[in-house]
Amino acid sequence: MKRIVTMVLAVLLAMPAFAVRKNNFELKRGINMSHWLSQGYARGKMREQRVTEADFRQLKEFGFDHVRIPIDEEQFWDEQGNKLPDAWSLLTRSLDLCVKYELRAVVDLHIIRSHYFNAANEGKENTLFDDPKAQDRLIEMWFELSDSLKRFPNDWVAYEFMNEPVAPDADQWNELIAKVHKALRSREPQRTLVIGSNMMQSYDTFKDLKVPRHDRNIILSFHYYHPMLLTHYRASWNEYKDYSGPLHYPGEMVHQDEFDRLTDKQKAVVKDYIGVEWNRDRLKADMADAVKVARKYRLPLFCGEWGVYQTAPKEEKYNWISDMVQVFDELGIAWTMWNYDSGFGFMNSRTHQLEDPRMLEILTR
Repeated sequence: MKRIVTMVLAVLLAMPAFAVRKNNFELKRGINMSHWLSQGYARGKMREQRVTEADFRQLKEFGFDHVRIPIDEEQFWDEQGNKLPDAWSLLTRSLDLCVKYELRAVVDLHIIRSHYFNAANEGKENTLFDDPKAQDRLIEMWFELSDSLKRFPNDWVAYEFMNEPVAPDADQWNELIAKVHKALRSREPQRTLVIGSNMMQSYDTFKDLKVPRHDRNIILSFHYYHPMLLTHYRASWNEYKDYSGPLHYPGEMVHQDEFDRLTDKQKAVVKDYIGVEWNRDRLKADMADAVKVARKYRLPLFCGEWGVYQTAPKEEKYNWISDMVQVFDELGIAWTMWNYDSGFGFMNSRTHQLEDPRMLEILTR
């Protein structure tokens, strides 16, 4: 008996420290608090009033159990790497409010100076995957974030160390995952880490993802905005701005007779959707690889972003949101919708009043 106990102890001691206990950090349905500490130009009093205690209290009352808080390097550090105190104060204040109102929180490093998920479309260059100094800087930022946030319980706050990677090669992203994971585990062995797939956390790159082994405090993440013709209908920042014609969901999004009446410019935008059925079964099939990988690693699966832009036809928008929620429920996928009060959301960012009650009802019913 003594020999068996000794052997068990030897095995436990040989295991990584972070494998000892699984956190009680569980997600179901949440909201992205976007365009506040990320992708926003407001500073000072305007930024401070953009998200208030009332918002966190209201989200809890609506029935959400967590928030994802995107943050950008440029809001937290100047170009010399010095901290910008106001943003740090807003972040820690918001996490205190999350704990107060029993909302779990994912702190998401959304955009950094060496990496922006939309760089290619804006004529910019990402240096992160080829520059060891940029990778070291990413780790330094997380060490500073950890120093500030480690007081928050592991059961309530998680870290997503990078949003929507666009590594030219899957191995480059997998190598960076291993590097940052090792560094963060040296500081916080038990913190839950959210790790996404390559190419903007796409569902179809999940099969190439290599996840650190023996770490039970990892959540795997993908993002989903398909069909883009619907979710980004008339959105000014991409090609779908040029299409304002009819749209259908579920079913074939643009019928052949409707297509025939379009201009050549509009036809170029929607041609890939002709003859293609979009419905709940298609959404479910798209997520199959992500589900398979999560089951392989025996880790939770999380859709950290999904949503439909406010200019989309209302009935089609509501039909798609309803199907997404049902698919997530069927597959056991936690989710955080993009977003709370800006473009894709259901709240008014200026008045803090409910703007789309039907969307909220579908999300929380």
